[in-house]
Amino acid sequence: MTITPFNGGDAVTMSSREIAELTGKRHFHVTTDIEKMLADLKEDATGFRAIYLDSMNREQTEYLLDREHTDCLLTGYSAAMRMVVIKRWRELEEQAARPMTQAEITAANANHLVAVERQQREQQLALERIETRVANVEQVRYLDSRPAGFESMTTIRERINLRHGIPPWVINAVMRDIPGALLPFAMVRSKHADDGAQPYPIWPTADITRRFDRFAAECTFVTAERATHPDIQQGRFKLRQRTSA
Repeated sequence: MTITPFNGGDAVTMSSREIAELTGKRHFHVTTDIEKMLADLKEDATGFRAIYLDSMNREQTEYLLDREHTDCLLTGYSAAMRMVVIKRWRELEEQAARPMTQAEITAANANHLVAVERQQREQQLALERIETRVANVEQVRYLDSRPAGFESMTTIRERINLRHGIPPWVINAVMRDIPGALLPFAMVRSKHADDGAQPYPIWPTADITRRFDRFAAECTFVTAERATHPDIQQGRFKLRQRTSA
């Protein structure tokens, strides 16, 4: 829990990561619970979101909740989980109520410096990713036709949906957004370029198959037909359980 600007003022907040640590739940499951709660309350989740870097320096999303929203979230948790979080809230509220000692002021200043340095590091990583993408675009090759063993995004969506039952929006995220996304092998010029049709990217079919087989294996089923994945922040999605390789 921290004292941090919240909805326009200084307030004590508890992060979804700390809630996960206190309750023993996976962080992804806690964020899913928070998103469902905010949707039920018809509140904008973006006002509660924050970004942090995980152990691999990847940007991840967490939520910062005030006392009321934390209490609301805990109504769906067990009594033991609720009690652990309630005690933690009491400890931090007592700390926030008393004046800070010189040592605590020094520590707070140090934490602020760490936060500034972390933000600068995040900006540098983002710049490096942009520079890498620019370099990759400059090196892209163009082909007049699609060779055997390669497929377009349209074909990938159709084939992976048949293979795993994954919906198009998750396929798009795996292909473009989450860590490890594969760069296109080449761009294929359209036969209708004279009519304004644009080149389209292609990927090796074997690489795409391995990528989605690995993604499916990393998923956790929450029902017979729906699963979650740590890198898909939007929640549950359809996934077919495979009985054989």
